[in-house]
Amino acid sequence: MALPAWHPERLAARLPYLAARSRILAATRAHFSARGYSEIETPALVPSPGAEVHLAAFETAYEPHLGAGAQQRLFLRTSPELAIKRLLAGGVGPVFEIARVWRNGELSARHAPEFTMLEWYRPGLSMAGLMDEAEAYLRAVWPDCPAAPFRRITMAEAFFRWCNGLDILATVRPDGQGDAAALQAAMASAGLEVRPDEDWESGFFRLLLEHVEPRLAAEPSFLTHWPSPQAALARRDAADARAALRFELFAGGMELANAFEELTDPQEQRLRLEADMAERVRVHGPGAAWPVDEDFLAALELGMPPCAGIALGLDRLVMLVSGARRIADVQWLPWQGT
Repeated sequence: MALPAWHPERLAARLPYLAARSRILAATRAHFSARGYSEIETPALVPSPGAEVHLAAFETAYEPHLGAGAQQRLFLRTSPELAIKRLLAGGVGPVFEIARVWRNGELSARHAPEFTMLEWYRPGLSMAGLMDEAEAYLRAVWPDCPAAPFRRITMAEAFFRWCNGLDILATVRPDGQGDAAALQAAMASAGLEVRPDEDWESGFFRLLLEHVEPRLAAEPSFLTHWPSPQAALARRDAADARAALRFELFAGGMELANAFEELTDPQEQRLRLEADMAERVRVHGPGAAWPVDEDFLAALELGMPPCAGIALGLDRLVMLVSGARRIADVQWLPWQGT
């Protein structure tokens, strides 16, 4: 029988990684405070946990038994993003949060159902400026960070270089949606495996995981300008609406962060959220749906300032800095059974 995570033998083996975690947390707070950011805390129990189609949430309920209030369906948040954006609309200014988040069903060497996310947002910042900030932050907390500037490569360039000349943006329709037939034709022309039953998203992610991400392991890299079907909560690029102002940061062979130059248009955001919820129902069934976050949309209606924001997996960052090979090694009391 395996020893529990708190047992002296197991805890002693993890203490060097946990000491690195404590140092990174202290350095994070010092880093952002010195740059004019305020640390905030937003609710973990929410009526709408997020918009991502393929994330599952832990569900619970408020059951009134003391004072006022009606029964309410609630979830543990998958991200603090929508709550932070409401505060940005209220005028809070540059902020960061070290947030506990939950994602049901995710468990591997790099995934845990409960983990810590660092998110920060600065009004007036562009995507390029946010990449500068993210690189500066990693250099502040990662003693072995390579001296060379982090690589910046667009999604279009990465697919062209590592998918035999495939033009990924040419597979995006004028309405911003992916064209599965066009992607399959492009894969065939590039000599890549074609799976006739794949939709655009499945084909895109297969190419990304098999051909692009492995090439990003050699050096810290920003993968930028995602195709607009993967815009999520990012603005589309004014120079080419087939791309979105989104990037992911890779280091040590891991995806560390996902970032947007934020969408502030409430009408477009509503359409995207409603489309995502419809897709959730199609993929996972009616029980997987939850309400669109109307309070977030009301904040956008009031007016959220132009800004950029990023979500960084703090546990993975500790793995990178400390050399730990499993996310369970960098959590004080990891998920039961790991």
